[in-house]
Amino acid sequence: MISTEDLRFISVIASHRTLADAARTLNITPPSVTLRLQHIEKKLSISLIQRPSRVVSLTEEGQLLLDKGLSILQSLDELQELIDQRKSVVSGKLKVLAPLGFGNDYIAPLLAEYKLCHPQLDIELELSDNPNWSNHHKWDIIIYIGALNDSSLKMITLASNQRFICASPAYLARMGYPQTPQQLTKHDCIALRENNEDVTLWQFSHNKQLTHQEIRINPSLASNEGRVIKDWALAGLGVIMRSEWDVQPQINSGELVRLLPEYSLPNANIVALLSSPMKERSARISGFVDLLKQQLGQAPWLKDNGQN
Repeated sequence: MISTEDLRFISVIASHRTLADAARTLNITPPSVTLRLQHIEKKLSISLIQRPSRVVSLTEEGQLLLDKGLSILQSLDELQELIDQRKSVVSGKLKVLAPLGFGNDYIAPLLAEYKLCHPQLDIELELSDNPNWSNHHKWDIIIYIGALNDSSLKMITLASNQRFICASPAYLARMGYPQTPQQLTKHDCIALRENNEDVTLWQFSHNKQLTHQEIRINPSLASNEGRVIKDWALAGLGVIMRSEWDVQPQINSGELVRLLPEYSLPNANIVALLSSPMKERSARISGFVDLLKQQLGQAPWLKDNGQN
């Protein structure tokens, strides 16, 4: 008979591209993964993965086992959660996926605070600016910033977040201040490549005239890491479009200057994405979402450097 440990093993196999990748996650050798997989297949008298294949591809029976197995494991976890709730203890494992920069600055410290309040809780945090949406079921909470394409997840807005165009005083002293969005085409622009967005198309709305304008920039520098493009801007290398949460402290300190303040760019609100509706969420998930709303809703980046 198949065990819950077998089901958990199969779920790990299915969430990785290769058996070697799964072995690293399980902290065992690739031959051990192969032997255990063969043992489960022999026990069930079925093949669970396609062979030969260089990447993990489940057979029809393997997919059925995964689908039903995940439901069973979730039910068992929920049962354990119910038992723990009767003891007023938040426990189990909380799995969070967050953007790299924002996760470092704000999510990791909040998770540390949450862990101190709930010592029996285990926490797994992964930071990525290019999340794999096919594995969204792996995470209890996904923190996301920007335009959202996946509508199957439940979205909770944690904080509003504007986007700003800005540059360093040194760059502006050398190249001058753009007076209109169109003039940005004559400036050195720096692009952040993230979330599969069209990062060279900057969209502006005039705050008073209610007119819209799209500018196609030709970036002189580009990176997929937000810290890199901000450092380039601070070094005087060009103009960036960046989230308020990231550049507001430098605007407050004068290291960066906000440009074209009479124009607005599309917001990139900070949201939490969850696969379960409110009534089905565990105490560990609901508790951390409440902490996120409480702390991020105060927009702590606006208070950096002692300014409001």
